[in-house]
Amino acid sequence: MRYVEYGRTGKRVSVVGFGGMRFDLAKGQEANADLVRYACAQGINYFDTAPGYCNDSSEAIFGEAFKNMPNDFFVSTKGMPTSFDTAEKAREAVLRSLDRMGVPKIHFYHVWCLRKMEHYELAMQSGGQYEGLLRCQQEGLIDHIVCSSHQPGSEIAQILGKNEFEGVLLGANILNFPYRWDGVLAANKLGCGVVAMNPLAGGAIPKHEKEFAFLADEGETPTEAALRFLIAAPQITVTLNGFTTREHVDTACRVADRAEPMTDADLERIRVHLGRNMNEVCTGCGYCKDCPQNIPIPAYMQVYNDKVMFKQDDQAMIGAMKHHHSWGNLVMRQADAKECVECGLCEEACTQHLPITARLKDIARWEAKL
Repeated sequence: MRYVEYGRTGKRVSVVGFGGMRFDLAKGQEANADLVRYACAQGINYFDTAPGYCNDSSEAIFGEAFKNMPNDFFVSTKGMPTSFDTAEKAREAVLRSLDRMGVPKIHFYHVWCLRKMEHYELAMQSGGQYEGLLRCQQEGLIDHIVCSSHQPGSEIAQILGKNEFEGVLLGANILNFPYRWDGVLAANKLGCGVVAMNPLAGGAIPKHEKEFAFLADEGETPTEAALRFLIAAPQITVTLNGFTTREHVDTACRVADRAEPMTDADLERIRVHLGRNMNEVCTGCGYCKDCPQNIPIPAYMQVYNDKVMFKQDDQAMIGAMKHHHSWGNLVMRQADAKECVECGLCEEACTQHLPITARLKDIARWEAKL
């Protein structure tokens, strides 16, 4: 495993991080904790989680794993300013995460999910979240205050330029880099640690390796190429992977051991193949799941990805909807797309600012023809 310094913190972190958002909950807590321990044994020392991940079980899984691990690892978790809008609430959230994970301190605590400047301003208000985190830092409960952002590069630069955060977690991958890389460059220029999430576009790349063959060099798969793009990039500190199997861990670690940065020629070749629509691929974060009409929006958006990525026509999408209604991730749906009342809650929650309501209208039109 290769290790690099996280910004100016002096902490040397593995270039591959364990993202705790995609545990296979059917395997149970101990099996998932064992996967975390396995990753640690392979050299991964950066473990990222958050309250709410995996039906609010992710922090507990890490806590179980940490009981039987060496102490030389780094813990990262998060709190949203919209949920913890006072210093008292922020401190309580930190204490709750510490208790669930059974650790004495959190090395990297994120002001989580900044989607617009209003969220940043809420965190920074007098008596707000940031003030509470500073208190936690003074008490030794937090080492470094960082942020998680889904904003344009100019806004990321504006926030990080105030020197209130030592690093940033943001979404970037080989499919959307032409439209997301400015935020990476801005953070890197300011000397901040840069952690990348969704390296495989929410699983879209492994799912469609044939279609994404153009990403890879000879001797590697598109999945390996996508991992190499971030892991070997000098501007990226840690690449988070949502592991579910030991094989996933082994693949990422193998790439880290062998990875060479992509050349300008490689990146230009990939740019030629990518359409602008690749910035519109849903990464499956699931933040839009709390629909008051019980519409399974994350599942619908994953189906819609086929249209975004491959420009499928209506007939093809009708066929895809039929398959997912009978055999796919829409079998257990409690409501159909046509039941959307356009309340806008899903679009407010969407970290990518996707036009979910308009997409649901397309889906309702396809479902009407089943």
